Amino acid sequence: MSNPEDAVPLPLAPLLPLALRLGAFALAGYAARRLVAGRSHPGRTDQRMEDALDDVGEGVTVHRPADRNETGLAQTNSTARLRRTVQIAGHRYEVDAAIATRFRIRKG
Repeated sequence: MSNPEDAVPLPLAPLLPLALRLGAFALAGYAARRLVAGRSHPGRTDQRMEDALDDVGEGVTVHRPADRNETGLAQTNSTARLRRTVQIAGHRYEVDAAIATRFRIRKG
């Protein structure tokens, strides 16, 4: 049977700098998360855009539509799509990434 008076206290003082650094890092991460969450838009799903992204061909395209190049307006459109099937640890995953962008400058 052990005597409680024979117990040796654990030296926790050397761990204090590490604990303070980890705490400061966690606090900064929490503050950044709150800041981003407070300023972000909840987003929405537009079925028309979903259908347009499904119609995008694989690869990258960039073009300037002739009907959009009026005086004072310059517009460039681009699309990109990547479709792959990957196998990881015996499981198959289909990856489908598509993006459509529009860059427009109008003289005021």
